[in-house]
Amino acid sequence: MVTSGILFVVFILPITLSVIFGSLVMAEVLKDPERELGILQSESSDLTVISTQVKILGLERVYSTNVEVNIQVSIDDPVFDCGDLYVTIYDISKTSKKVVTQSGFFHQCFDKNNLILPVDDEFLQTIESPGNYEIVIEMFDKQNKKATSTSAEFTVE
Repeated sequence: MVTSGILFVVFILPITLSVIFGSLVMAEVLKDPERELGILQSESSDLTVISTQVKILGLERVYSTNVEVNIQVSIDDPVFDCGDLYVTIYDISKTSKKVVTQSGFFHQCFDKNNLILPVDDEFLQTIESPGNYEIVIEMFDKQNKKATSTSAEFTVE
């Protein structure tokens, strides 16, 4: 009989109290819909944005629907000789930007051969709806400490 009492006090009671306390805390956090939990705070806290020559190659000003947007990127800065490239297309036809697509190209090393990005890959995206769009290019160095970006607008008719 003493063994089951010790088992209850040592194992069952702490687990039960932890679940109850955790549920109460989470309920309080979720009461406020505007609250941000900040799970990824460490991701960009040390990020330095650098102004660098970034060129979008092959982007047309006007596309027809169902025609592929095919671009390449040129970055003229040895700080970004290796890193991660992100290409995001936003629909800017309405009052708020809406992401249409985002592509990530990881571990892009190009400075040795002065290559264009993405290396050994290509960015192709078909836009099916007419409207105004913005393409944003972001490049992060391999330590994720520095970033550079550029953007351009185009229309799909």
